[in-house]
Amino acid sequence: MVEELVTAGVTLASVGAVYAMAAARVVKQYERGVVFRLGRLRPDVRGAGFTMVVPFVDKLRKVNMQIVTMPVPAQEGITRDNVTVRVDAVVYFKVVDAADALVQVEDYRFAVSQMAQTSLRSIIGKSDLDDLLSNREKLNQGLELMIDSPSIGWGVQIDRVEIKDVSLPETMKRSMARQAEADRERRARIINADAELQASKKLAEAAKEMSEQPAALQLRLLQTVVAVAAEKNSTLVLPFPVELLRFLERAAPAAPAAPVAPVAPEAPQPVQEQLPPAEPHTDPEPEGPISGQG
Repeated sequence: MVEELVTAGVTLASVGAVYAMAAARVVKQYERGVVFRLGRLRPDVRGAGFTMVVPFVDKLRKVNMQIVTMPVPAQEGITRDNVTVRVDAVVYFKVVDAADALVQVEDYRFAVSQMAQTSLRSIIGKSDLDDLLSNREKLNQGLELMIDSPSIGWGVQIDRVEIKDVSLPETMKRSMARQAEADRERRARIINADAELQASKKLAEAAKEMSEQPAALQLRLLQTVVAVAAEKNSTLVLPFPVELLRFLERAAPAAPAAPVAPVAPEAPQPVQEQLPPAEPHTDPEPEGPISGQG
C-alpha cells in the first residue's frame, strides 16, 4: 500500500513537473505576451517576467516593444519642377499595442516598410528640388504624418522619419555648380562696386578738404613718397611740386628791369636786279632739200 502511494506521488509529481515545464513562459522586459486560447485573443496582455499558460490550449506570442530602425530603400521620382532625383530615408517606429499589431495586420514591419516607400514617392512628387535639399525638416514632418495616419490602427506609432540622402544626375550637379559660381561672382561684383562707391565718396570728401588747404596735398604727396621709399628695390622719381614754385615766386622780390639801348637801323643795301638767263640761239634748219648746181 505504501509503495503504491509512493508510486502515485512520484507519478503526480512527474506529471506536475512536465505540466509546469510546458506551461511556464518567460517574457523579457522589452516584450509583451499576447495569449490566444483556442484561437481567440485573450484580453489580458502578459507583462515582463514569469507567466503561465495552459499547455496545448493557449499559445503565447511575444511582441517586441523596442524602437525599430528601418531603412527605406532609395526611391526614384520626378519632383514638381521636373527634376529626376533618387531619395532614401529611415523610419523609427515602435509598437504601442501588442494585440493590434498581431491581429490588425499580418506583418506590421512589412506594412510599415511599404507605407514608407509609398509616402516617400508621394513626397518627392509634391516637392521642389530646393525643398528636398534645404527644407528637409518640413518634409520629414509631412512624411511622418503620412506614414503615421494608417499605422495608428495597426498598434504602431511612428517615432521619427529622416530623409538621408538626395542623389541628383551629373548634369544637374554641373548646372547647380555653375549657378552657384555665377551667384558668387555676382555678389563679388556687387561688393566691389559698393566698395568703389564708398571709396569715391571718401576721396571726394578728402579732395574737398585738401582744396581748402593746398599744403595738405603736398603733405599727402610726401607721405606717399615715404611709403614708396620703404621698398628699396625700386627707383623713385620725385616730381617737383608746382605749389613750391608758386611759393618761391611769391617770396622772391621783383627785380628792376635793365634799360635797353636803342638799336640804329641798318642802311638799306642796293638790290641787284637779276635778269633771266639768255636762251641759246639756234639756226633754223632748211625746210626743203638743197639741190646742187650741175
